[in-house]
Amino acid sequence: MSTSPSLVLTDVHKQFGKTEIIRGVNLSVQPGERVAIIGPNGAGKSTLFNLISGRFAPSSGSIHLHGQRIDGLKPFEINRQGLSRSFQITNIFPKLSVFENLRCSVLWNLGHRYSFWSFLSQLNDANALAHEWMQRIHLDHKSQELAMNLTYAEQRALEIGITMAGGANVVLLDEPTAGMSTTETSRFIHLIKEVTQGKTLLTVEHDMGVVFGLADKIAVLVYGEIIAFDTPEKVRANPRVQEAYLGSLEEQGH
Repeated sequence: MSTSPSLVLTDVHKQFGKTEIIRGVNLSVQPGERVAIIGPNGAGKSTLFNLISGRFAPSSGSIHLHGQRIDGLKPFEINRQGLSRSFQITNIFPKLSVFENLRCSVLWNLGHRYSFWSFLSQLNDANALAHEWMQRIHLDHKSQELAMNLTYAEQRALEIGITMAGGANVVLLDEPTAGMSTTETSRFIHLIKEVTQGKTLLTVEHDMGVVFGLADKIAVLVYGEIIAFDTPEKVRANPRVQEAYLGSLEEQGH
């Protein structure tokens, strides 16, 4: 098994006009690690995700995925190199069924390209893999349900399925439990652990219960800089982190 990092950010900066949002981020994530990125509002967490996934290009610095430089590539090009992401706002095909959503996500990874003379119903490998993912995200009983008719938690589960089904081995989840009840959040953490087993995971999350329950390591981003990157226990005990961000944790009961 390779010991090379899955994802490496080196002195990454991002400016919008004269405003510097990301200020020299360095981060190295190993294969199979689950990393939570936390920080106060405005710290640059979503911007960092947008840089990694190709929605923005860095102003300077470099980003490598599996040893290959990806900064400056388009999002679909980065996706085809093995990185996928979900968004804060659920991003699914609302007028397609659960099954059709998942089938769309597996086509490219299985080698199916644009073709006007092929019938999707005849793509047995894609159909089988879509059914497998429906079972993995526990939506097989909603196979023919339009995605727009699912509950919010079910839509989020479907988005996780779409994100994972394309075969990515580095996965970015942007606030995956936002808007969920405590019960839904607990189930969703379990689902994330199940479907990302063996994958490299980065997640932005505000719920500290989710962070400490899911992450192997935590990166603390404050004003565009990572001030700590370590195990949850060491991050929680870090005086600088407590001063900058986690001071209210004890009052929150975490």
